[in-house]
Amino acid sequence: MKETRFNIGMNTLKQIDGLHGEEVYNTIQEISPAIADLLVELFGDIYTRPNLDFKERELITLASLLTLGGCEAQLKVHTNAALNVGIAPEQIVEVCTHCIPYAGFPRVLNALFTVKEVFEERNILQLFLKSN
Repeated sequence: MKETRFNIGMNTLKQIDGLHGEEVYNTIQEISPAIADLLVELFGDIYTRPNLDFKERELITLASLLTLGGCEAQLKVHTNAALNVGIAPEQIVEVCTHCIPYAGFPRVLNALFTVKEVFEERNILQLFLKSN
């Protein structure tokens, strides 16, 4: 039996975002089931394309969300996703540093506050601070 776009998207979402992705889906599902399903389908369409792996896609996503500004909730989800796919905390902070000349300090600082919150929730902040 052929997998549907939704099933491919949901499996990919669970693989990358874990519970955070499901929480986003469930929250959106409550207000707009159509948008929730579209989100999952598009996530699968984009994340399963060739030529970039999950790590590369998450680094791009972090930089994009940071640069947009005002996307802290999604930045939190994707910081968790970045950690889930094996991106080191140091690399996440380096993405923030790299964006200073392009996005400016206010957006980078907002992103760093969000990243710090995720590191604290995952009990890796102290390990990160000791290694730097």
